[in-house]
Amino acid sequence: MENHNRYAKVTELNGRPRLLEALPLAMQHVVAMIVGCVTPAIILAGVTGLEASEQIILIQSALLISGVATLLQLFPLGRFCGSGLPVIMGASFAYIPLLISLGSRFDLPTIFGAQLVGGLAAVAVGLFYKKLTRLFPPLVTGTVVFTIGLSLYPTAVNYMAGGVGAEDFGSPRNWLVAVVTLAIVLFFNYFTRGICKLASILMGMIFGYALALVMGMVSFENVNAAGWFQFTMPMHFGMKFELTSIISMLIMYIVSSVEAIGDFTSTAGGGLDREPEEREMCGGIIGNGIASIIGAFMGGLPTATFSQNVGIVIMTKVVNRCVLGLAALIILAAGFIPKFASLLTTIPSSVLGGATVSVFAMIAMTGIKLITKEKLTARNTSVVGLAVALGIGVIQANGCLALFPDWARTIFGESAVVIATITAVTLNLILPEAEEEREAGAAKIARANG
Repeated sequence: MENHNRYAKVTELNGRPRLLEALPLAMQHVVAMIVGCVTPAIILAGVTGLEASEQIILIQSALLISGVATLLQLFPLGRFCGSGLPVIMGASFAYIPLLISLGSRFDLPTIFGAQLVGGLAAVAVGLFYKKLTRLFPPLVTGTVVFTIGLSLYPTAVNYMAGGVGAEDFGSPRNWLVAVVTLAIVLFFNYFTRGICKLASILMGMIFGYALALVMGMVSFENVNAAGWFQFTMPMHFGMKFELTSIISMLIMYIVSSVEAIGDFTSTAGGGLDREPEEREMCGGIIGNGIASIIGAFMGGLPTATFSQNVGIVIMTKVVNRCVLGLAALIILAAGFIPKFASLLTTIPSSVLGGATVSVFAMIAMTGIKLITKEKLTARNTSVVGLAVALGIGVIQANGCLALFPDWARTIFGESAVVIATITAVTLNLILPEAEEEREAGAAKIARANG
């Protein structure tokens, strides 16, 4: 009876469970998110041409801010800073198209300056989320998420070919390693169960990395030179403010904040069998904004809830905040070890491409799932089709904005997400609904108001 009173069950939100029971469950979350957490940093480091030592610091910072963001969500500061829901935070793939664009056009300090302002925008969304969510129904949010997935495909394919600028770009051995990595990911995802299924991307990268190692594609020079412990100093990369970058980041943060509502809803519904409270929604979005602000100073990238970890919570019903908090502490500890970060930089581009193409495909399919929550009427089809056509079309048609001012090319010509978002929101507001759609919407509002 004493043990029952002393230790909580891992299926209970609050309380301290046994360490021996919590540790493997925490490691499961770490394994599921660690690759996805550091991959955006690795990709951005390649785009901006960082030296090996700077790449290590960027990866460390991504781990550190992910740990901080997770703890902030699990154990809120005050009433409106953190959700208190069992979620794991990490560097978001959704921002990669914009980060690649800004990184290649400007530099890291400009990205972090825009991220600081974006974090403030997320705080504002959290404070007024009820009003803003009316602008982002599933149709609009799904269109934006679908566009994000589509815009990431060239990044994955370039990495599968060896990485743009590599001497062996497009070589058969790069494609061999990439295809083998992808095949292993698919095998573990669809033909295994338990931790192997949940960590299918990690398993694919391990096998792909081993193959690349045998083929002489891996160098450990940077690992040998790295130390065992290092603390990333604030403002290591600096910070600059550039208006067009800020505007692009603002739009992305607003979209991402609204998208986070879906993950919080899934976590509360699947893990706790209830709807999330208004305080949890507001606190979750504000907490992510605060984490992004901290990340801008520490060199950490924009964070978001990790869907794979949401899936683990829903499947296992392990919602105890101490379990997920232990996972956050492990992630934090990894962020202080340069040896670990430097080891991650040795992963060949072809392995990254083979592993992440499936992730990017799932992002696009998630968008389609959101879109199909509403009937694909002629009106809704126009909203989705035109938004995606303009967003992706402008990016693929190089030089189509060549005679526009520089600020316009930066905001509208560098990321498909910006044009797609503006188009989807505008069309959704101005295109008239069919009579049956208006009646269904009115009935839905009536039911919501009791």
